[in-house]
Amino acid sequence: MRKKLQSTTSKLWASAALAAILVIWQAVSMAGLVPGYMLPSPVQVVRAFISEFPLLMENSRVTLLEAAAGLFCGVVFGFVMAVLMDRFDKLYKAFYPLIVITQTVPTVAIAPLLVLWFGYEMLPKVILIVIVTFFPITIGLLEGFRSADKDMMNLLRSMGAGRLQIFRYIKMPGAMGRFYASLRISASYSVVGAVISEWLGGFSGLGVYMTRVKKAFAFDKMFAVIFLISIISLLLMKLVDILQKKSMPWERAK
Repeated sequence: MRKKLQSTTSKLWASAALAAILVIWQAVSMAGLVPGYMLPSPVQVVRAFISEFPLLMENSRVTLLEAAAGLFCGVVFGFVMAVLMDRFDKLYKAFYPLIVITQTVPTVAIAPLLVLWFGYEMLPKVILIVIVTFFPITIGLLEGFRSADKDMMNLLRSMGAGRLQIFRYIKMPGAMGRFYASLRISASYSVVGAVISEWLGGFSGLGVYMTRVKKAFAFDKMFAVIFLISIISLLLMKLVDILQKKSMPWERAK
């Protein structure tokens, strides 16, 4: 009961803060402190969102397809890398620094190369999303595997358990919490990665739409896209929360 009350209070404060920001934004726009072509008011953004809704949904479908494909591949790749590095210490020493280095290269710098090598279709976009999403999964799972209870593993070994059984009953359940925490980050990164890749080449998608409205100086439509991307990212993170509750029922009992 206390946790529910704290959660409700937190949501109320967040909603109040968001409402205050929108009110101040609207007041600044109405007072003319910032030119309307530079900072459209929330009302103008809502109108643009409604008028462009069919086109936004059509482009969202493409972006979500790219994000889903890239996220799935990123999760699979990150899981395999984490398992291999946990199992083989030499692989960990060899590849862990390289994995960290991949995250120091800006995605905006990688995207043009991927477009040049693989064209303007979906493949370069999926590759870019994999690059930005596999890292949190790999690190989260690897830390979860390595923080497994040593006493529990020794107990299973004394009972004749093999590596696979220890992984199944100790390491994997213990790493689930960190996996879902990483998946929330990767889910939001997948949408952002898809949009960035679409900026630099493509035929449809929210990134392509943003480029077109920016060139037309239709900043109300551009803000509408930004809000839509934020909403999609929040919905994906909420979906991960639901998935976590379904697959980790023991957490709800705490």
